Amino acid sequence: MGLLQITFTQEQLMQMVNVRNTEVADVFFTYVTYMGDGAFFVIICLILLAVNQRIGVMALASFALSSLTSLFLKSVMFPNSLRPLKFFEHSAFEYHIIKGLDVHSYNSFPSGHTTTAFAVFSLLTFLDTRKSRAWLFVFLGVLTGYSRVYLFQHFVEDTYVGSMVGTISSVVVYLALQKWTFEKTSRPIP
Repeated sequence: MGLLQITFTQEQLMQMVNVRNTEVADVFFTYVTYMGDGAFFVIICLILLAVNQRIGVMALASFALSSLTSLFLKSVMFPNSLRPLKFFEHSAFEYHIIKGLDVHSYNSFPSGHTTTAFAVFSLLTFLDTRKSRAWLFVFLGVLTGYSRVYLFQHFVEDTYVGSMVGTISSVVVYLALQKWTFEKTSRPIP
């Protein structure tokens, strides 16, 4: 994704995604985007708490760190960053926007949904004993980030940075709590 950022402008990337719209994709991505919703991560945390308290605490810590980092970046560092709808409001290009979808105008950078998705799916990748599922988790994170661009909520750069913030948050939490989490009183996810 970083190579795309160097090769194309944000406008070109938005148009590449936007012209590939279908009615099925409109419905599909409207639901896929919820994998990046904070409520989704909280549900995952509660499930992990029920399975293994220490892993659940690790998940909650990852959620807290990724959410607070994203909130700090959105509110303090980049408080008025325009979202695509506002940025392209006078564009000659006719963008596809899903009817009835609440499309925001500000606080674009970074994508909070992508941050959340990569935080949860990165952590699940680290915790899962079956490493063959890592590609599935990465795919779900990328799919969530793509949904944010498809739904005209974020630029590609917003989702790219969101993916890094989410992944780094989970790496930091995993490394900080790994020893405590996997002591004898704990067991990894089957």
